[in-house]
Amino acid sequence: MNRTDVEFNAEGTTLRGWLYRPDGDNVVPGVVMAHGYSAVKEMYLDAFAEVFAQAGLAALVFDNRNFGASDGEPRYEIDPWQQVRDYRHAITHMQTLPGIDRDRIGVWGSSYSGGHVLVLGAIDKRIKCVVSQVPLISGSENARRLIRSDMFPGLRAALDADREARFAGKEPGMIPVVCEDPMGVAVLPTSDSWQWFTETGNTRAPSWHNATTLRSVEMFLEYEPGGYIGRVSPTPLLMVVAAGDILTVSDLAIDAYENAREPKKLVILPGGHFDAYTGPDFETSSGAARDWLAQHLLG
Repeated sequence: MNRTDVEFNAEGTTLRGWLYRPDGDNVVPGVVMAHGYSAVKEMYLDAFAEVFAQAGLAALVFDNRNFGASDGEPRYEIDPWQQVRDYRHAITHMQTLPGIDRDRIGVWGSSYSGGHVLVLGAIDKRIKCVVSQVPLISGSENARRLIRSDMFPGLRAALDADREARFAGKEPGMIPVVCEDPMGVAVLPTSDSWQWFTETGNTRAPSWHNATTLRSVEMFLEYEPGGYIGRVSPTPLLMVVAAGDILTVSDLAIDAYENAREPKKLVILPGGHFDAYTGPDFETSSGAARDWLAQHLLG
């Protein structure tokens, strides 16, 4: 297995990441991977890519635009539809690489990008296999689980004020991704979000910043990737759900899975949202993804 730095053009914006290849000179299938809400590739995507490469799959891991090593402005803005388009640019790039079987490309996503790959599996039939881990299913419904109803008017007022400020030529407003106080202002207001992002940022990902634009929150509220899940078939779909997930809550994911058509498989992890990246749940989540990708891409 070897890893090289890569970059590719996404319609005028340069995106950067890593390409993992298994040992040998064989032509191999590929998997395209990006991270979730505000996260960068150093936040354990390398661990998943190594598992896939050891199984004989090439893995293209890239930072979303506006984050990490990738270009893009405004920094720390998260447009889910632009991220979906960038996955498609990454697939096109991977298809051009020597030693990659252009007709055997899969996608893997987690959390926010776990929702993206549901959209991708439905709309881009170049994709031959989908792995969706602890996915966002519905921005509006997930927000109702994370935000008290009496706080929504204040949020709407802040979004409207930010829109007027941008119209007047001012810089986009910003908001923390996580906050130590569960009642504080943050996009991901759970205690496990604070712990994982701050600990992982300090130990593995110094390029991660605890900030995103307010406009990103508005786009989150409008994003409904679960509506595409019935159209993924006949592309094989694996969904990995964490039973204790309080961020992208498990019942919404399991409900969505029921609307998917065959071929599909559901794996339920015992822990929470972030346990999928480390420890025993990582062994299960990465192993299930590896086996699903190998089954449908390697044969």
